[in-house]
Amino acid sequence: QVQLVESGGGLVQAGGSLRLSCAASGRTSSSYAMGWFRQAPGKEREHVAAIDWSGGSTYYVDSVKGRFTISRDNAKNTVYLQMNSLKPEDTAVYYCAARPTVPNSRYDYWGQGTQVTVSS
Repeated sequence: QVQLVESGGGLVQAGGSLRLSCAASGRTSSSYAMGWFRQAPGKEREHVAAIDWSGGSTYYVDSVKGRFTISRDNAKNTVYLQMNSLKPEDTAVYYCAARPTVPNSRYDYWGQGTQVTVSS
């Protein structure tokens, strides 16, 4: 089992920045791909960003490209999401998730989420 705990959410004005952290514990190893997801009220969950186990490959949804950066520190079992130039439409609960790096795997482990609110 892997436990994930997000932190770093909060209230920020449009144009501001936040850095989310996701600390992993339990059966941790570097062989998990990690992802950040978000869900706004009344909307479906959206896959925002992902990073492979080495940190060498990343994914971003088009709406955050150039503004968000995902990174990881395997020595600290922590994944980060640096969010710059925030917009009101980025307001959501942000979740991190872990996926084993085997073919056809899914995000099996999820954190409890952290609220990000961007005011206009």
